[in-house]
Amino acid sequence: MSLNYGVLLSGGGTNFQAIADHIAQGVLPGKIVLVISNKESAYGLVRAKKMNIPALAVKRKEYISEEAYYKAVGDLLEEKKVDYIFLAGFMRILPESFVHRFEGRILNIHPSLIPKYCGEGFYGERVHQAVVAAGERESGATVHFVDAGCDTGKIILQEKVPVYPQDTWEDVASRVLNVEHEIYTKAILKVIKEDGHGKKSAD
Repeated sequence: MSLNYGVLLSGGGTNFQAIADHIAQGVLPGKIVLVISNKESAYGLVRAKKMNIPALAVKRKEYISEEAYYKAVGDLLEEKKVDYIFLAGFMRILPESFVHRFEGRILNIHPSLIPKYCGEGFYGERVHQAVVAAGERESGATVHFVDAGCDTGKIILQEKVPVYPQDTWEDVASRVLNVEHEIYTKAILKVIKEDGHGKKSAD
């Protein structure tokens, strides 16, 4: 059975690109059947179109409520019969109704070693700035299942990177991003292999 993946993103989509590259290289089975962004300007949409992957912006302001917005996003994903959904820099917190609809099938990547530097307010450069400000000597990336909380879902895989005394937050961000591009695919492969977290066809 060929696995179908959906991707939600808000920005540049480098993690999406890494996953797509791993699929093209035969490292990861399946295919990305839809990329959705909440921002029309997201470069991730350009990346998708360059690879002939269906991609579109679905903007919150075009819907009367959060519930209506996420129902529309969910319907688009179900139409494509997605097996798993990957968040790749999607800068919105998913509502409980959406999480339950795709329970056990939504993965996210976070640029820290959860439970450190995660949750509301910790995203993007803020994470790495906090790591450097605290004098941490290691950081890393975490791939986890998405639940109704913020970065609180079950951890699938983590990988550490060193943080050196002379590092700027940009140094840490670059080191962590390199790890993210590898660990996301490793985590997806782990989930597929275990196949015990509710993967099913979205008919």
